[in-house]
Amino acid sequence: MLSREGSASSWRGVVPAAILALLALVVWQIVVIAAGVPAYIVPSPTEIGRELIAKGPSLVADLGWTMLEAVTGFLIGGGVAFVTAVVFVHVRIVERAAFPWAIVLQTIPIVAIAPLLTIWFGYTLIPKVAIAAIICFFPVLVNTTRGLRSVSSQAMELMRVLSARKASIFWRLRLPSSLPYVFAGLRVAATLSVIGAIVAEFTGADRGIGFVIVQASYRIDTRLMFAAITLSSLAGIVFFHLIGWIERATLRWPEARQHDS
Repeated sequence: MLSREGSASSWRGVVPAAILALLALVVWQIVVIAAGVPAYIVPSPTEIGRELIAKGPSLVADLGWTMLEAVTGFLIGGGVAFVTAVVFVHVRIVERAAFPWAIVLQTIPIVAIAPLLTIWFGYTLIPKVAIAAIICFFPVLVNTTRGLRSVSSQAMELMRVLSARKASIFWRLRLPSSLPYVFAGLRVAATLSVIGAIVAEFTGADRGIGFVIVQASYRIDTRLMFAAITLSSLAGIVFFHLIGWIERATLRWPEARQHDS
């Protein structure tokens, strides 16, 4: 359970961001109206809001499909990255051989990979999940590897003096010490997974937020494009904070258990 201090701190973090967002929307509305900008170029926030209300059910359905792709890719990419990091920490020769290829994979533009996967697998779920997994892999790998190696030398020496096995060192020392690093990588990967899924939908899809944005661009329906972008941004923010909430609950649990004991 969150403490009163934690709840107050959370609100102190949300209120300034909400005020800034509200001010930005007011300025946006005033500038668009004062300058007479056509809606097909830049719609006003009120026009985008009306579009969200009018197309809400269909947009939410498309967003649900995109989030299915993003979350699935996030779980696969994050899981593979975690296992790879564990192998890297324990088998240095594997790290020296494989890590440069992980960097190469990260440097390849997603927009170059997505069309190939669409050609190979068609308009199925596989290309979108694969792109989301690929884009999530590197930040989780780097942060987890660093976290697993963040153990203090004194603690490691103590475990060796106690003749602890590698498995015991991992579960009792390396993993708990690495959790802040792991969750830092997961937070980054959470937002990237949504981007990856949408980019994959650009190259070939029959549903999803990326599909909606592409179709709206063909019709120069700027209101619908902004509405879809708004929903996808909100989904990314919620996903990011969900991982943050899981992190706080995970890191707080051992402290709470120790306090109860």
